Amino acid sequence: MNALHITRARQRGVSLVAAIFLLVVLAGLGVFAVRLGVLQAQTTASGLRAAQAFHAARAGVAWAAHQALNGGGCGAATLNLTEGGTSGFDVAIQCAQSSHVEAGSTVNVYVIDALAEGGAYGGPDYVSRRLQAKITDAS
Repeated sequence: MNALHITRARQRGVSLVAAIFLLVVLAGLGVFAVRLGVLQAQTTASGLRAAQAFHAARAGVAWAAHQALNGGGCGAATLNLTEGGTSGFDVAIQCAQSSHVEAGSTVNVYVIDALAEGGAYGGPDYVSRRLQAKITDAS
């Protein structure tokens, strides 16, 4: 009986060590799950901001095309968008015009470049998108 008593005395702390190990593993899994959830939320928000920047750049191209084709000229401009889903974006527009003669008539070709930026550069919410379009007044 003496040997049995010594074995039980040595095994008394085993359940405590196993319980602490199990708690540490479960806490680690909990931290991992929380970090994964935060990362997914950040990815979703970043994707939404990228889509907004794309639409802001598209609005800049549409504005410049309207100006060029309706006698408003073609040059550089900056738009500060304040409405809807593109609110808070700045769009820098560059436009270059070239004239060509085709079949005896002059055709103007416009190259429009729009860069939409939102958020502070280098910040976690900064996003930018650039679109370029070529349009003509040929009929």
